[in-house]
Amino acid sequence: MPFQALEIELTGPVATIWMNRPDLHNAFDELLIAELTAACIALDEDKDVRVVVLAGRGKSFSAGADLNWMKRAANNGLDDNLNDARALARMLRTLAEMKKPTIARVQGAALGGGMGLAAACDVAVAATKAVFATSEVKFGIIPSAISPYVLRAIGARQATRYFQSAERISAERAREIGLVHECVDAEQLDAKVQEIATALLQGGPLAQAAAKDLIRAVAGQPVNETLVEETAHRIAHLRATPEAREGIAAFLDKRSPAWIGE
Repeated sequence: MPFQALEIELTGPVATIWMNRPDLHNAFDELLIAELTAACIALDEDKDVRVVVLAGRGKSFSAGADLNWMKRAANNGLDDNLNDARALARMLRTLAEMKKPTIARVQGAALGGGMGLAAACDVAVAATKAVFATSEVKFGIIPSAISPYVLRAIGARQATRYFQSAERISAERAREIGLVHECVDAEQLDAKVQEIATALLQGGPLAQAAAKDLIRAVAGQPVNETLVEETAHRIAHLRATPEAREGIAAFLDKRSPAWIGE
């Protein structure tokens, strides 16, 4: 499919979405938001794609909102601003709720919405020189659309500090507070992303999608009879699927399951 602000790179079952506005630090505007939404939908429906990596060309992962877009928004009425905000929120939700595993490859600045993108991915890997921030309050606004994903990653206590202070967060600090899973030297970034992608390819695709849905259903819920019954139904349903039967048979036969290619 043709894109103007993105490039899609396919390496076997791993698809990399490259945000390709390096001169603008891969900042969001209407086009990039629309194309990211479309790319996530298309790759989620592509049966040949098992893992999706989100990356940015140039020095920055994403510097958040494009300043020209923000200027236009400041001059727009409530309805136009609401439509823009909905499009951004929809894009982030589309990324976060992909059935397939997603990895954020963060080589540089991930500010505002860029930090939201990293938080919306299942796994985030950052170079040691990467930097993060929820910088919105510096512009008199709030990190509203990204808040569900950043809060999920770092919790309300850390968010209370950074949403208000807009401090820059180093890659190591981001790892400490749960925003990123791995922090590596820049020259090791691609190898670490590939290592995690390879691990993800070992799992059954239907089981991985079910695992993501399980987390959304269970996180934050009280452990009561309703939740116990819910989890029992979920595992019982999965055990009866062809994928589960194949996985168990492959383990007993000491061979790779069918979903692992050559």
